[in-house]
Amino acid sequence: MTMLVARTRDELDTALKPFRTDQAGIGFVPTMGALHAGHAALMRAAREPASALVASIFVNPLQFGPDEDFSRYPRPFETDLELCSAEGVDVVFAPPYDVVYPTGDPAVTVDPGPSADDLEGVSRPGHFRGVLTVVAKLFGLVRPDLAVFGQKDYQQLALIEAMTRDLSMAIEIVGIPHVREPDGLALSSRNTYLAAHEREQALALVAALRAGAEVGSAGPDAVRRVGRAVLEAAVGVDLDYFEVRATDLGPAPESGIGRMLTAAQVGATRLIDNMAVQLGMHNGEE
Repeated sequence: MTMLVARTRDELDTALKPFRTDQAGIGFVPTMGALHAGHAALMRAAREPASALVASIFVNPLQFGPDEDFSRYPRPFETDLELCSAEGVDVVFAPPYDVVYPTGDPAVTVDPGPSADDLEGVSRPGHFRGVLTVVAKLFGLVRPDLAVFGQKDYQQLALIEAMTRDLSMAIEIVGIPHVREPDGLALSSRNTYLAAHEREQALALVAALRAGAEVGSAGPDAVRRVGRAVLEAAVGVDLDYFEVRATDLGPAPESGIGRMLTAAQVGATRLIDNMAVQLGMHNGEE
């Protein structure tokens, strides 16, 4: 089947109509473009169980703050289409602004709740309101049965899961581990902003996560202390946060699986990363 590019709601509905009655359903990967191997992994995860695979490409202005990088966010559309085609995408939904927001900036938005005021929400107020609003609108337009997101944006994934649960959206949300470069740097569209020396400096984020994981048996306070120390000592890295939480982003347990989450500024580029950590004694230790 030839991959279709839909720009309007009518074009999208026409393209997906043959798949609406198929029991395997429609898989969906929402993106802002500038696609890389991490997005390809999401598409493969959505492709396997679905009869049709939709990927959206839309740079959402509502989730960018006034001093953030909306205008310079990379938009290599033709290259993105090539990756989508290679991964078996059936329909690329690439709507203009007025298709997603037909009346301009919406008067009704999705309140992400108090969890959005933590971590990323401290430095990026309003960010998750913009994210959840556009995801809800894309869900309404595409009407998927399954949507796949990466764990690199771990807080975002948790909030999308909460939104679909609390608003009774009949969509299965799947999160998959994020993809890393051979040297450990988490793949991100924003990595293209990094100069060569900044990219080396950015490795401090994964170094901090790995150092934190090594002291997990000493508990969350030790993990937090060690991770922050690595980033505070790193040249060219301005630490925003390094936190340890439960897997649902609640307070970190003293023992069990937790999640380390970090954000830092490297040059003019803000990067985030996260990693699971085993906290406390385990494997029979006392």
